[in-house]
Amino acid sequence: MRRVIQIMAALASLAAPATVAVAERPAGYPRSYDQLIAAAQAERQLIVYANADRSEMTPVILAFQRRYPGVTVRYGDLGSNEMYRRFVAETRARKPSADLVWSSAMDQQVKLINDGYAQAYASPEKPALPSSAVWKNMGFGVTAEPIAYVYNKKAIANPPRSHAALEAMLRKDRRVLTGKVATFDPARSNTGYLYLTQDYAITRDTRSLVEAMAATRPQLAITTEPMLRGVAEGRLSIAYNVIGSYALERARRDPRIGVFFPQDYTIVMSRIAFIAREARHPAAAKLFLDFLLSRQGQSLLAQHSLWPVRTDIRGRRLPAAQARPVRVGPQLLANLDRLKQQRFLREWHAVLASGAERK
Repeated sequence: MRRVIQIMAALASLAAPATVAVAERPAGYPRSYDQLIAAAQAERQLIVYANADRSEMTPVILAFQRRYPGVTVRYGDLGSNEMYRRFVAETRARKPSADLVWSSAMDQQVKLINDGYAQAYASPEKPALPSSAVWKNMGFGVTAEPIAYVYNKKAIANPPRSHAALEAMLRKDRRVLTGKVATFDPARSNTGYLYLTQDYAITRDTRSLVEAMAATRPQLAITTEPMLRGVAEGRLSIAYNVIGSYALERARRDPRIGVFFPQDYTIVMSRIAFIAREARHPAAAKLFLDFLLSRQGQSLLAQHSLWPVRTDIRGRRLPAAQARPVRVGPQLLANLDRLKQQRFLREWHAVLASGAERK
């Protein structure tokens, strides 16, 4: 379990007087928001469970605490499956848990909302969001992050530009690439399962690509980090369906890594946030959600490669014809149907087994 961290505001705030000044209401917000700010400052803190890397979130949280002095954020940096299990177990046991849950496992988030774990909130920022990013005034897509290929520049001089080109490369260079291809394991990673099922939903050609990948005896991962590290060190030549935000951030620091978004289509996922139905600090959670969705919050996320969901601020975006955003909504529940999932994973394991038998 990744440790739960508490990020404090600037050092000077530690010596602040006991009476905290009421923060200024954001421009354009209703006057009633003053009451929400006062309630949040009375709550004094909020607990966030999320799987956005804490190093990327620290500047965002510090900026939030400067805007709303006296409200401390306790940020739990957790894996998506651990987050899901922990939040459900704590809520059922009526133990203190997250006030705001924010995860890239979109289908798990939609299931939690559908199962009654979230509360509705009409965010003042909602009019600035794409309609596909909000569900029931409960689930809010905060980012729009493309899913990428990552490759070692020394091993692959000309990266494949599409899924078909990737498959062709895997078949042509199978012997050279054996053991040097990586992807998420959909049996152990909910994130990987989501991306692969989206591939299958977009095109029937995905099975042929998976067969070509299986023939290279791919390395399977449950998080992005080992794939990025393996590609950088040259133990891997290419990794498929990697979270683009993390890949771009690593590539900034490591020239050995190349990042490419397939031109035929690129899946774009969103980290969904919701306020817990049993939140013990609901006012603070609303403030934090609004901040994440605000121009300031979205701009800060964009500075750390978490591509913003809003289109009215500067940030990298894919052409509309290339992007395939995963819509926030009930259609994601089909992914978690047990029989469907079991059938999908049986096929996945069968394809891997047949690929491993090839010589």
